[in-house]
Amino acid sequence: LTGVLDDCLCDIESIDDFNTFKIFPKIQKLQERDYFRYYKVNLKRPCPFWADDGHCSIKDCHVEPCPESKIPVGIKAGSSNKYSKAANNSKELEDCEQANKLGAVNSTLSNQSKEAFIDWARYDDSQDHFCELDDERSPDAQYVDLLLNPERYTGYKGPSAWRVWNSIYEENCFKPRSVYRPLNPLAPSRGGDDGESFYTWLEGLCLEKRVFYKLISGLHASINLHLCANYLLEETWGKPCWGPNVKEFTRRFDPVETKGEGPRRLKNLYFLYLIELRALSKVAPYFERSVVDLYTGNGHEDAESKALLLDIFRDTKSFHMHFDEKSMFAGDKKGAKSLKEEFRLHFKNISRIMDCVGCDKCRLWGKLQTQGLGTALKILFSEKEIQSLPENSPSKGFQLTRQEIVALVNAFGRLSTSIKELQNFKVLLQQTR
Repeated sequence: LTGVLDDCLCDIESIDDFNTFKIFPKIQKLQERDYFRYYKVNLKRPCPFWADDGHCSIKDCHVEPCPESKIPVGIKAGSSNKYSKAANNSKELEDCEQANKLGAVNSTLSNQSKEAFIDWARYDDSQDHFCELDDERSPDAQYVDLLLNPERYTGYKGPSAWRVWNSIYEENCFKPRSVYRPLNPLAPSRGGDDGESFYTWLEGLCLEKRVFYKLISGLHASINLHLCANYLLEETWGKPCWGPNVKEFTRRFDPVETKGEGPRRLKNLYFLYLIELRALSKVAPYFERSVVDLYTGNGHEDAESKALLLDIFRDTKSFHMHFDEKSMFAGDKKGAKSLKEEFRLHFKNISRIMDCVGCDKCRLWGKLQTQGLGTALKILFSEKEIQSLPENSPSKGFQLTRQEIVALVNAFGRLSTSIKELQNFKVLLQQTR
């Protein structure tokens, strides 16, 4: 892949260099810190769209939840949204129910600010959300250590997996049923159509709907890259060996094997990277405030985590070829508002489809990456609210929960990893020729 991406003034080589030398090493470090490694998720929500066709029984599909004792006290206490003067008492801190901290917020707040935070905890502007959020208070919601449950090839495939992606593309990408997405094995064959009618249709769409399709395609490509790069190569004496599978990568992305489709999908991965990169640069002022703290209960680690996050934000701002989201929803106000709402509801529907994934590990990472992208979209559409945030108190105009922050960083970390893995596959392919 080389050259300029469609719908933005950015070339692939610039993104490769920027990601390899600036972003990738730092985001890897950040993902290893306690605040970002524990994600609370409900993997038992029923599929809202069709009868569940059973869970994947392959052992690699299993997700090992984290025992309560391993979760940092500040993170556990965060979801209880309680406040008291005893919050800073070290003895009280040992008991997570008495810790009285809010996940993403500094503990040293005035009583007035605390009251405002309690209000905010109750306030949930559904207009703001691009994702169906898990209820963290549900008994089925559990903390998962993302480092111990890495995204990789699990063996989950076939009709069940295809049904999920089919539902996403065919029912949620603003697409008429008469236009078939290329290389969709579930679509009936139509003889001579090689998918070009799909791209003719796509080019005729408005920018916003084109962007929507590219985001979903980019997410799909990124997930496929992770599976190819972290593949079960062999298992000897019960010890699995994971690594890059060039044959699988070729099957999914080679121009000849995919009838030219593979490179298009990879370009959409770069496009998605740019969108999430833009969101990170836009949300920086939210985190630059002293009132926001990445609270786990370990003051030294929390300060280091915030410093590293702010360092990444500085890098994102230094990138000189950002996607310009101002070109989106820029038509007449009424039409733009209606289109934005349609965009939001389509994406929300896709987040609900993630509860239909039969493999728990795939469901975990699908939900996290979808929520990360949903949070990025929420940020891009909240620029005015972010710019007018007060320095020392919470604001009802724009808030991020700890779950959204963890999803945003890890989802972008996955895209950064995808682009790094793509470089690795280029080298491996040259060696095999």
